[in-house]
Amino acid sequence: MFDVIVVGAGIVGSLIARKLSSYQLSVAVIEKEPDVGNVVTMANSAIVHSGYDPVPGTLKAKLNVLGNKMMDKELDVEMERIGSLTVALYDSQLPLLEELAKRSKENGVEVKILSAEETLKLEPHINPSVKGSLLAPTAGIINPFTFAVHAMENAVDNGVKLFLSEKVVDIKKEGEVFSLITESGNVYQTKVIINAAGIYSDEIHKMVEPIDYTLTPRKGEYFILDHYSDDLVKHTIFPLPSEKGKGILVTPSIGGTYLIGPSAEAMPSKDDVSTDKPTLDEIRRQALDMVPSIPFNQVIRTFAGSRPTPSTHDFIIGFAKKDNHFINLSGIESPGLVSSPAIAEYVVNEYLAKIINLKANPSYNPYVKKRPALNKMSVKERNEFIKKNPEYGEIICNCEKISKGEILFEMNTSVPPKTIKAVKKRTRAGFGKCQGGFCQPLVSKIISERFDIPLNKVLFQKEGSFVMPYKTKGETK
Repeated sequence: MFDVIVVGAGIVGSLIARKLSSYQLSVAVIEKEPDVGNVVTMANSAIVHSGYDPVPGTLKAKLNVLGNKMMDKELDVEMERIGSLTVALYDSQLPLLEELAKRSKENGVEVKILSAEETLKLEPHINPSVKGSLLAPTAGIINPFTFAVHAMENAVDNGVKLFLSEKVVDIKKEGEVFSLITESGNVYQTKVIINAAGIYSDEIHKMVEPIDYTLTPRKGEYFILDHYSDDLVKHTIFPLPSEKGKGILVTPSIGGTYLIGPSAEAMPSKDDVSTDKPTLDEIRRQALDMVPSIPFNQVIRTFAGSRPTPSTHDFIIGFAKKDNHFINLSGIESPGLVSSPAIAEYVVNEYLAKIINLKANPSYNPYVKKRPALNKMSVKERNEFIKKNPEYGEIICNCEKISKGEILFEMNTSVPPKTIKAVKKRTRAGFGKCQGGFCQPLVSKIISERFDIPLNKVLFQKEGSFVMPYKTKGETK
């Protein structure tokens, strides 16, 4: 029996769990995936949006702007406020820049309209026929993988119980107690449910009552370019937004690569994260309109993610109509990532506090274990560190220069990576040019040894995704 159960361990569920851990509550998080942040949080643009775009007065506008201000250093997450430029390529688009500037003022976001000359001075590789742009200096880029992992790690360190690979298939209520039944047959009981199940949140909500909205899976496909250069673009470059979203962006990433995308296709399946040539060709065309010199011969990966687009065109947050002990969060699409800290505060302060007497946890610690940042050390500092910690001198991923010590550090946290993809998300081992071609066997071996898992049972990501399904000669485990 728990006071609160959070369904879903994406960035929103993880930050809600962390917020709950600051109170004297028994809290559990139930997640259907074998790791946190494995669905919507794993495949997005990794942008800290400034908040100029959402319609004033909406939850998106309010929580985006608040969330942007709440990004802090407590969770040891890499983030840079590089700013964004929304570009007008035609004279007919200049009035739209003025409209966005007006909307920005209503939302309380600092922006500045730049001339063509000012735009090209900041970003010389933008299309030389650009007519002007909107500069939003508070926008930035972030590592979304460690954002979710560190939030959940901090929650667990403060007492939250995390249950992975547990898909909720039914919810029943007797008296004041909810029973959540999972696919494995386990039953978890609680007084309050917070539904943060992302793209599946409508399905969880339907287990409690009929719903009056729909969630449309909207697939976005992307290119990743290798970190071949650091001067293609310095800011996140947006086109003017449309009814489909913010459009195809070109941006640096925290890891030094470049991200180009996404598309925005309504899909019948929530699980379709495939890519296709016609869509990628259209992304390429639109991106080259903004930045003609993009070297697509440097592409090292394409991927797709799915986000839950609500029929209400706004975040859906509130009590269930029939039961105020079920708090629902649906349709948390862009700008959900940057809004997530504010969403967590909003859910707890505006909803949970009305049904539970919240008392501060006197032993709450908001910080996670600080990761050794070898890439920020001088050669002398690194050599001295490795002398004391020799496993940090054993490079596992040559592309991203990730050591065995960094991987083992993550495996000794309260939310350890037990799959190849989980190691990749936490450390970037496998994110480089070879996409794990060389380091994947070494990572598999480390997982096998650390968690006593036979090599042929090590998962890539999901249940059944074995990368070495058969034993080889000399393999005795």
